[in-house]
Amino acid sequence: MKDERRTILAIGAHAGDMEIACGAVLAKQAKLGDRIVFLHMTLGEGGNPRMSAEEYGAQKRREAVEVDSLLGGEAIFGPYKDGEVPNDETARRYVANVIRLVKPTDIITHWKNSIHPDHANTHAITVDAVLLASLPSVPTVTPYSKSEYPAWRGVRRVLYTENWEDMEGYQPYIYVDVTESFDTWEKAVAKYEFIGGKISSFPYLNYYKALATVRGAEGGFRYAETFDIDNFEKKVRWKSLEP
Repeated sequence: MKDERRTILAIGAHAGDMEIACGAVLAKQAKLGDRIVFLHMTLGEGGNPRMSAEEYGAQKRREAVEVDSLLGGEAIFGPYKDGEVPNDETARRYVANVIRLVKPTDIITHWKNSIHPDHANTHAITVDAVLLASLPSVPTVTPYSKSEYPAWRGVRRVLYTENWEDMEGYQPYIYVDVTESFDTWEKAVAKYEFIGGKISSFPYLNYYKALATVRGAEGGFRYAETFDIDNFEKKVRWKSLEP
């Protein structure tokens, strides 16, 4: 039995980022009884050349609510526009305020290096926001978050998910078996039109299905999703050389 219920906050630059990269893990954890919350910094509304940003943003919001629910999670939508996530103090305090509101035990976000500025900025914002959220002296009220919540020091770990745009320097460190939740993940994420292959020429679903197969082979599972962590967290503590 689980000793406690985790709250996992997955912070993505765009609606769909966290779902496609680690949604099978989140679906598995939801089934185990954990609370799953997605924070979408933007809707990713600029990604459909056949629709206006307003129209596609509304579609992405509907898709995110459906997909996140199918994965067993809740959706929070940030105030930023696609391509314009700012690496600034207001954004840090906004995310810190969400952390105080949600009270996560675990946070998942992008790896630090990316070809997409929104991804890299979301990483930097999130890492700093974890600290800001823990300090009672730091106010987190912003134009986007007008309610103040008590400081939260309960974040135990920050994990960085594997995304095809964030691979510079990324090294799989944690392999999670997602065999049992893989079908749930595949059916859920296909509800996003861009993942289903109807917008982008990039084969999102095929890529991440193949990646899960490769990572599963490496980890000794049928399917797996991986995470990296900060270098200073990479330590194994033994009292002796005994197995």
